Amino acid sequence: MVLTLAGCKAAPPGPTPPPAAEQPLRIPPFARVPYEPFGRADAVAMALREWRAWGQMVDDAPPEERPPPAPEDKPERMPGMWQRVGEYWWLSQDNGRTEAAWTGKHDDDDVVFDAGRDEDYAWSAAFVSYVMRMSGAGPRFPYSPSHVTYINIARQMSLGQAAGWVVWAEPIDTTAPQPGDLICYGRHNARRMRFADLPARHFPSHCDIVVSAVPGQLAVIGGNVDDAVTMKHVPVTAAGTLAAPRGAPLDTRYPWFVVIRVLYDR
Repeated sequence: MVLTLAGCKAAPPGPTPPPAAEQPLRIPPFARVPYEPFGRADAVAMALREWRAWGQMVDDAPPEERPPPAPEDKPERMPGMWQRVGEYWWLSQDNGRTEAAWTGKHDDDDVVFDAGRDEDYAWSAAFVSYVMRMSGAGPRFPYSPSHVTYINIARQMSLGQAAGWVVWAEPIDTTAPQPGDLICYGRHNARRMRFADLPARHFPSHCDIVVSAVPGQLAVIGGNVDDAVTMKHVPVTAAGTLAAPRGAPLDTRYPWFVVIRVLYDR
């Protein structure tokens, strides 16, 4: 899973921890301390582990061609899996967040919400946060129930407006994502979002974790895709970028607009 980048590019400076913040006491010591340096291989392994737990689903069909599952058939509401979503919420969020009590079908009052309202309890950002937490990011990743939080902080980092975080935003036509990085797109009314718009006010979005990069294609894994942890494949240029210089994304299914480089320790 090694991708050779075209040309040479200076790496951003190594991160220094932000001001100490209270860490959730409920998370295991290996993730809270953490026991080992924050590793790219660990993040990829965590994402793949969860993908296998959900049945190794792969869906490369355009979103509009996917038939919606019946409410009773949604994987996130199945026995054993709604609890798994609950673990993502519980382990990924910082102390005091209401969302930490959610599951794949329960709200924070322990009430089963209607399956038609699951957009209100979308857990894709909780999945990314969970993978980063369990991989040893410690207090240096901006854990959040919304992707926009770390998208904006990553852009502030690359603009020099923030420091200490392990996320760094770059354009899709100049940076070849590596395994362990994130690629993101805007959703609904934010489908026209562009890199130049960042940082921006809250907007609906989605990020996937890159788990493999081979010539012409990335394999990425995302949470809450088809109500599960699902893999899809994304076309890239010969240089490994999502778009040619000043061009549109090669992938016509999703409006990818930012690469988030994760600044791993190893």
